[in-house]
Amino acid sequence: MNSTIIIYGSSTGTCEAIAEKIASKLDCEALNVQDLTADIIDAHQNLILGTSTWGAGELQDDWYDGLKTLQDADLSGKTVAIFGCGDCESYSDTFVGGMGELYNGIKDSGARFIGSVATDDYVFDDSEAVIDGKFIGLPLDDINEDDKTDTRIEEWLSVISPEL
Repeated sequence: MNSTIIIYGSSTGTCEAIAEKIASKLDCEALNVQDLTADIIDAHQNLILGTSTWGAGELQDDWYDGLKTLQDADLSGKTVAIFGCGDCESYSDTFVGGMGELYNGIKDSGARFIGSVATDDYVFDDSEAVIDGKFIGLPLDDINEDDKTDTRIEEWLSVISPEL
């Protein structure tokens, strides 16, 4: 496996806990996006990006500067996977929209995106993170569907791990 890092933005600790869980399974570092630098991006071939969703489907606040750092970096040839936290009941019309904002901010960067997830096992009305009928990464609702979180992470990692 090439050098992998998990980069997350978390306001309540949920996305951070999930990032740390994924990092422990991949035996790599989880880094708060507040600490992201161009040198860190350059040092890793694989970037796994995690964000919670706020307001009307927006990125977690710390990601706005982090997204700029990613946009200013050379992501050509890097592999990127995205996961996001959301609330499919209270915000079913913007479920994990932060994932969509993150993807849209770097989709033309030259990076290779992996880890799309079928929408079949999710109940929601709309999401900016759905492209061509699939989520662009792993959506998690650790509020209403916490009983599915570990299984969803395991299944996602089984798909993306061979590509890292």
